[in-house]
Amino acid sequence: MKTIFSGVQPTGTVTIGNYIGAIKQFTELQEEYDCRFCIVDQHAITVQQDPDELTKTIRSLAAIYIASGINPEKSTLFIQSEVPAHAQAGWMMQCISYIGELERMTQFKDKSDGKEGVSAALLTYPPLMAADILIYNTNVVPVGEDQKQHVELTRDLAERFNKRYGEVLTIPEIRIPKIGARIKSLQDPLKKMSKSDPNQKGTIRILDTPNEIEKKIKSAVTDSDGFVKFDETNKPGVSNLLTIESAMSGVSIADLEAKYEGLGYGAFKAGVAEAIIGHLAPVQERYTELLHSSELDVHLDRGAEKANTIASATLKKMESAMGIGRRR
Repeated sequence: MKTIFSGVQPTGTVTIGNYIGAIKQFTELQEEYDCRFCIVDQHAITVQQDPDELTKTIRSLAAIYIASGINPEKSTLFIQSEVPAHAQAGWMMQCISYIGELERMTQFKDKSDGKEGVSAALLTYPPLMAADILIYNTNVVPVGEDQKQHVELTRDLAERFNKRYGEVLTIPEIRIPKIGARIKSLQDPLKKMSKSDPNQKGTIRILDTPNEIEKKIKSAVTDSDGFVKFDETNKPGVSNLLTIESAMSGVSIADLEAKYEGLGYGAFKAGVAEAIIGHLAPVQERYTELLHSSELDVHLDRGAEKANTIASATLKKMESAMGIGRRR
């Protein structure tokens, strides 16, 4: 089986954009691939975090993964900081990275723009991400469009390492999900739905209550046409809601257009909200169960043990190739 790696930061609560574009699809991928799902807490601290809140969010994210259908018996679920090889290989990737290429990263430019002081780790985030991927001999990296540039750099760094030190690292492929790759804000359908959006009405979180979901969908931006049709250029708000309902219900967009033919946006929004609430109900129930049991920590302990075994083996090959440490 080919290997898939994916890392998600434990900051804020997972949105339905994260869920549709990544986690929901991972449940299908784990049937065909050897999947490694990592909670990248070391990436989270490239910007200042509240320590107590970060600790809680790490466990919460792990519970969401399993509640969403990630099977710890099939997939490896673990926390980045519990596998030291990530940071060690991250330093090695920094040593073959160039400042110019790191400064060109879109996310670095966006997050550092206008700031008086910028963490050095924000600049060197991509080499650590490259290490995350490469130490598991990853074949495929499923990412949203906003992370594509980072994975392209990962490929460049792996090729550079292999050219200098021999064929040690696997060059990963990039996989962009066809559906839900970029779920949009409910308030600004030209922008990606984000858990950091200051407008709380624009984002639905996976742990939102039914009442919160209904209110947010009711206030979602559509248009003045009054008819339901998928047209991302001329009807971005309606198209976004159709994409969300299709992903949550499993009904095709064409069938949803037929379902709402002749009906107004009131009925349309009610249907979208119902689909989201119905889909998330069992996920939220399982989440609560996991969060208050020792089962979650058992799975994370096993995941860390398995991840350490794989990552340490790759790290030793990298160190030997670069000539650091003692060769035995």
